[in-house]
Amino acid sequence: MVDAPKRQGSTTEHLLGNQHYKASAQWQTLYENDKPVAELFHVAYTITDDSAAKRPITFVFNGGPGAASAYLHMGALGPRRVVFNPDGSLPRPPVQVADNGETWLSFTDLVFIDPLGTGFSRILPREAEKSDQPDDKAAGKPKDKPDDKAKKFWTVDRDLNALGEFIQGYLSAHHRWLSPIFIAGESYGGFRVAKLCRKLQQDYGVGLCGAILISPVMEFMLLEGSDYSLSGWATVIPSMAATAVYHGRVTTTDSPTTHGAKAADFARKTLIPLLALGSTAPEEEQQRVFDQLAELIGLPPEVVQRHRGRIDITVFARELLRHQQHILGLYDASVTAIDPFPDRLLNAGTDPTLEGIDRLFTGAINSHLRSTLEVDTTLTYNLLSFEVFKAWEFLPESDYRQGFVGSVDDLRVGMALNPYLKVYITHGIYDLVTPYFSSNHLADLMNLNPELRPNLTLRHFQGGHMFYTWDESRRLWWKDMRGFYRQVVGR
Repeated sequence: MVDAPKRQGSTTEHLLGNQHYKASAQWQTLYENDKPVAELFHVAYTITDDSAAKRPITFVFNGGPGAASAYLHMGALGPRRVVFNPDGSLPRPPVQVADNGETWLSFTDLVFIDPLGTGFSRILPREAEKSDQPDDKAAGKPKDKPDDKAKKFWTVDRDLNALGEFIQGYLSAHHRWLSPIFIAGESYGGFRVAKLCRKLQQDYGVGLCGAILISPVMEFMLLEGSDYSLSGWATVIPSMAATAVYHGRVTTTDSPTTHGAKAADFARKTLIPLLALGSTAPEEEQQRVFDQLAELIGLPPEVVQRHRGRIDITVFARELLRHQQHILGLYDASVTAIDPFPDRLLNAGTDPTLEGIDRLFTGAINSHLRSTLEVDTTLTYNLLSFEVFKAWEFLPESDYRQGFVGSVDDLRVGMALNPYLKVYITHGIYDLVTPYFSSNHLADLMNLNPELRPNLTLRHFQGGHMFYTWDESRRLWWKDMRGFYRQVVGR
């Protein structure tokens, strides 16, 4: 195996309350055919005491694809976090970072991984290939562009293998093979977790104790509906209903959660059957169901009728508070912003929950890594890479299957391979992009063996895609996760 010159990382000691911990920010080399091809950047937090080898260890990543781990790192799990307003709304500049009283470090060691193309993770330049020709250009052999070499890592399978190789290598380098091992991922990271439940155990020999899926997308077919695919229209309805209660757009004494549960029942038993009938559904029956839908989600009946009960999340975000000339965030529909173009047919503004939040995490992670953890590098920290996102290949070229990629089958196989594996799935109820009822619906369709069903927990909180930015939700989630880890490891 050819060794690669490694970038210089850092190891520092810290104190949180009365707990000492070590932070190690390093690059770990990935290999192909015994040659170094890439370096994955990661930050590991470990408790330095005699029981370290027995402590759980959790490998954490975000999604995108193209997102670094900074969101979970600095938003909820790490020992330091970005300060939001108590209701999760954005504070005024400058960015504030504070000790995190709800850090998971209190019950597990943490390893935050930045997938290739994000954070400080980079593809290594290829060594000059030996050739009988004195000049490859003269021989008519085009050289690879750097982005072409990177793109081979931006596929579902290669990305999962990179994470598997990293986890296997980390466990070996730090003598943690006998520790209770967990994985946690947010959004597309939840998709990764579901896939890795099978791959880590089947291909890399990593026995998992627990898997945590945070605001996951597990089946891409549920991200949106069409004239011919109906479930996507139904699974977002409970989130719309909960949002309508939050903004006072429905007449009810129910909480957002209770109203959302009623909407879920309606979506299953009434909306999907009607949409499945298509044009054969009697007009009066359509009108009755559309009026009921409008009442549940707070939209004018004429809007629901015009869209024939197929309410796109962008339509809902534009129409719910149109009378106030406000739009909703898609990732957290409790968040609103002034509509800059209220008279235009289509929304021409930006999503207040996507573009607005990056300034906080960019400032926080750069300050934390470069100042607190003393990482000395001239590399730019790629918080969210749209280059990676746009280049991502979801289906392999050699695969004859068509349609949408999914991960629930892999999760089912992983749970069957290891009947002791505990899985925890969680969402924010105001998230319209990866709605909570999608996961509930999929869990009901998994047809898990009765012996395995108790191993699957679904729990949802007030908030959006990053519900942990809400102070109360983060506290409740931390308490829930502490109990989850204690249940899994038995202490």
